[in-house]
Amino acid sequence: MSNPFQMAPQYPAEMTEPMRAELTRFGVEDLRTASAVDEVLAPKSGTVLVVVNSVCGCAAGNARPGVAKALAHSVLPDRIVTVFAGVDKDAVAAARGYFTGFQPSSPQIALLKDGEVVAMLERRHIEGASADMVADALTSAFDKFCATAKA
Repeated sequence: MSNPFQMAPQYPAEMTEPMRAELTRFGVEDLRTASAVDEVLAPKSGTVLVVVNSVCGCAAGNARPGVAKALAHSVLPDRIVTVFAGVDKDAVAAARGYFTGFQPSSPQIALLKDGEVVAMLERRHIEGASADMVADALTSAFDKFCATAKA
């Protein structure tokens, strides 16, 4: 029997699914559970970009378009994943658990290498920046921390 007091997601799927698709159509893995997040982010070798997606305007105008532009770069992380703030709350909480030393923000983009955050774009870096500025920050981090050039 389900819990009648369990809260529904903050945002309806008809609103958020197109926002998810803005990233997943580029091959970004959509993680919706804490266990899926832990499977990807548990400390191990390699690089992972984690995009904390959001319904806010700076996610729509700057973060998601910036990530899309960065994914055209010749050097990319080993894995690129996303969780959705205000929707997949357990997945977001699990992801943020790996962002040691950083406060939660939405949107938020972290690059982890061998399980440690090596680059972070918080809302304060994204809001007011252009998509090109977000992409430039990400590609600079990719060049510095990621060894894999895409084919």
